[in-house]
Amino acid sequence: MSRMPDAELMRELDRPNAWELFIDGIPQSHVDLDDPNYLEFEYVRRLGHLLDTAAPGPLRVLHLGAGALTLARYVAVNRPGSDQLAIDNDPALIELVRARLPLPSSRKGRIRVRIGDARTELMRMRPASFDAVIMDVFAGGRTPASMTSVEFVAAAARALRDPGILALNVSDGSPLMHARSQVATVCSVFPHACLIADAAVLRGRRFGNLVLAGSSGPLELSQLVRRAAGDPMPGRVVAGDELTAFAAGAKPVTDAVAQPSPAPPPDLFAR
Repeated sequence: MSRMPDAELMRELDRPNAWELFIDGIPQSHVDLDDPNYLEFEYVRRLGHLLDTAAPGPLRVLHLGAGALTLARYVAVNRPGSDQLAIDNDPALIELVRARLPLPSSRKGRIRVRIGDARTELMRMRPASFDAVIMDVFAGGRTPASMTSVEFVAAAARALRDPGILALNVSDGSPLMHARSQVATVCSVFPHACLIADAAVLRGRRFGNLVLAGSSGPLELSQLVRRAAGDPMPGRVVAGDELTAFAAGAKPVTDAVAQPSPAPPPDLFAR
């Protein structure tokens, strides 16, 4: 039987009701219970930007990977009445989060959590059920191979309403071969895509997170550019011909050859 990861919540010193969730010593989520709009992790802010530019009104969102439900809380505050489902395979983690980090009032919308394998549960979803699918699944700091393939992206596309958004948290470092293959994979399914990251990660100068989005309809690139540029650590939006050039030579990944994302450097999460 595989071992469930160890989860630890630590209070942030300079924000009175903020907490950081660590899984096996790796920072997984940050939540400010007093201010759900405060998104500490840069990649989470970029996922939030994508959700902010999704269809107006309440959203139906599928979160693959629950963590501390940071983005679900963000959506509940900014899109009252939204209906959200988070999938996670760790019941002990979900019990800890529910006990220590209570969810917003149901008046702001429904947030459900289902225990299970993210890929398996995605395959069971009814077609055209969600406005957004967020993939933020990590095991030991790596995205499982099952969440990196054309078959996974196609299953997410089936679960989305037009013009829904699939957003992926992709971690990689130089020479960014994994990120390039993920762009090729998403672009093989979706006609519109973009990548959001800071310049140092895009140039392979440091290991980090890139947010990759695909959609059946045009993405709100001008809004994304403005929002990403205004972040504390400004991000770049890569789309169109620039995105094609970024992924040049990379091939879509299928289940038959899929691999987990690269392992982060050993000292990346040193505390």
